[in-house]
Amino acid sequence: MASVATSTPTQARSLYRSLLRQARQFAAYNFREYALRRTRDAFRENQQLKDERAIQEAIQKGLKELQGLKRQTVVSQFFQFDRLVVEGGKTGKQTGKDGGIVRQKDTGWD
Repeated sequence: MASVATSTPTQARSLYRSLLRQARQFAAYNFREYALRRTRDAFRENQQLKDERAIQEAIQKGLKELQGLKRQTVVSQFFQFDRLVVEGGKTGKQTGKDGGIVRQKDTGWD
């Protein structure tokens, strides 16, 4: 029983990192942010669990979610759309010796 108690936090951290890593693979910004937020919220919600059985059930549920997330990220790679403005790469003019990017912000309507 002691080995289960010591491996559970390690399993949970590993699952958390895997879910976050997989969520970042979504092509669409909205799906990516939703998956990240959902993962963080689920782990915060289950952070107070003390019962070993409940913890193991939560980890099993998380593993099923990870499998589903992997399938969805593969599918999302097939249907890529134009990126949103917030997703854009570095733009602007290179200035200075270090080649830094000066970003120009659009202020909206003129």
